[in-house]
Amino acid sequence: MLKPEHIDYKSKKDTPEGFLFSTAEAAIKKPGRKDIALIYSRKEAVLVGMFTTNKVKAAPVKLDMKRIISGKGQAIIVNSGNANACTGKKGLDDAKEMTELIARGLNIKSSLVYVASTGVIGVPMPMGRIRQTIPSLIGGIGKASLEDVARAIMTTDTFPKIISKKIKIGKSICTISGICKGAGMICPDMATMLCFILSDISINKIALSKALKESVELSFNRLTIDGDMSTNDTVLAMANGMAKNSQVLYGSNEYARFSKTLIQLTDEMARMIAYDGEGATKFVEVSVREAASVAEAKKAALAIANSNLVKTAIFGNDANWGRIMAALGYSGIKMREDKVDIFFNNVQVVRNGIASGNDKEAGEELRKKEIKITIKLKNGKALANVYTCDLTGDYIKINAEYRT
Repeated sequence: MLKPEHIDYKSKKDTPEGFLFSTAEAAIKKPGRKDIALIYSRKEAVLVGMFTTNKVKAAPVKLDMKRIISGKGQAIIVNSGNANACTGKKGLDDAKEMTELIARGLNIKSSLVYVASTGVIGVPMPMGRIRQTIPSLIGGIGKASLEDVARAIMTTDTFPKIISKKIKIGKSICTISGICKGAGMICPDMATMLCFILSDISINKIALSKALKESVELSFNRLTIDGDMSTNDTVLAMANGMAKNSQVLYGSNEYARFSKTLIQLTDEMARMIAYDGEGATKFVEVSVREAASVAEAKKAALAIANSNLVKTAIFGNDANWGRIMAALGYSGIKMREDKVDIFFNNVQVVRNGIASGNDKEAGEELRKKEIKITIKLKNGKALANVYTCDLTGDYIKINAEYRT
């Protein structure tokens, strides 16, 4: 298992004030593990989110997109094992019923309850088992940790993904915590498969929404495992104000600090997903520099990160830089071949479009667990980084057997 050991997990026990958690086993796909979870804020919270841009959207995404217009929320029910996607009107009715059952149990409005699902597409939700499980989910509120929730939403993930940060606003110490799941079907144009960000900070809807959009663009939107976008991608951010700080407004100094912290948090989670790519043995960062614009740098970096030929070469410790050059060429960016420099970690393999003669040394670098591919286009001052992983035979095996 490839795991980002350099990330400090000691902070994961820090959770924002006023949030309670519960997990249960509904045997949604198969028995033997907790597969349904509840996140609940004691106080109604500001809630914003971002969702998949896939034209095929799961029922929970459709429901949440309507409710999130209010900017308010208090609970999230989330399950793994079933995506509740391509399930028609029944799927939407099932998603609504899940929120209504939670609302009734918590004695809150159903409009304040959101739902998220991940798993197999095209299979009806096993509502009989879910109905039987929700009373124990409600009864167990406060008995589980945020890490328990992170484990319950895993599918092919090999470890729970959770990060917490502290930020001082005035005299108040506020906490921002995030959990996410995702290992395959990751090439988002909004977020990752499922991500929940919780904070006790007092912040208005506009500020929280703008901070979330910026952090997603700089993290999850620069992440790819396999070039596939999910029908269920969801990121929800809740802030309940229980840290009792003066409300953070967009454009203030406090907003700038909050936004910076949120970017750090989502960046670390994006890295975790790349580390945990299905079958991955190496974490890869593609950094395109000296581009004409950030958009062009990102476009080039994604072309390289999504190249199966590049990813298999990295798995095989082959410094085949020609595949990187080819990906740059078809990416659609402005470039001149005779200006390009390419590095594997600190070893330069291409200088002004020509081999430097360092392929052997670069091959040794590729034996490491963390690889940084740097491309200098010498066409401007913009840069962008994208996270990915290598492509292995295990990825094929995992996805060949996903429904079995």
